[in-house]
Amino acid sequence: MSGVGNLFVVVAPSGAGKTSLVGKLLAADKNIRLSVSFTTRAPRDGEANGREYHFVDRATFERMIAAGDFVEHANVYGNYYGTSRRWIEQEIAGDHDVLLEIDWQGAQQLQKLFPHMVGIFILPPSLAELERRLQGRGTDSPEAIAKRMASAREEISHVLEFPYIIVNERFEAALTELQSVVRASRVTRAQQSVRLSKLIDEFR
Repeated sequence: MSGVGNLFVVVAPSGAGKTSLVGKLLAADKNIRLSVSFTTRAPRDGEANGREYHFVDRATFERMIAAGDFVEHANVYGNYYGTSRRWIEQEIAGDHDVLLEIDWQGAQQLQKLFPHMVGIFILPPSLAELERRLQGRGTDSPEAIAKRMASAREEISHVLEFPYIIVNERFEAALTELQSVVRASRVTRAQQSVRLSKLIDEFR
């Protein structure tokens, strides 16, 4: 069987629970590889280079942009973030699924390069609940929360651009839906026509 992996792109506003859902999905499914982005922001306490992000300086990042090393990149709150083109292509060719956690702008860039990508949007049950979750973190000032809420409204305005939409009201239910999308995507015609090409040819 030939190798071809899926590219899963998960988008959500901050506080919707995307990171927790993706973490559980990855722990249960070892064939999905999480793409580790490059960034120019400084590491936070507990973060390790190559695990949460590849941390580089601005000059290095800009050289990588010029060399075409990224499939998508963006400037978020003054820091660059980008996704390695070579790594994604190698993993997909090796029949591994790849998952990216990015914003809607990055998803639009990726769609042009990988038209068969599987876009998944994670919604909070309401804006009021989203604000409550952000406040419950206890890590952001009221001004920062207001900025995140404004960003969330902008992000959510693009929700209907995604073929899969999951509401994270009850975590376990949302996780089940996310896993169902992954499983169904592995047996689409586009995937199986490559993976099972020899078998299909036997019946012709």
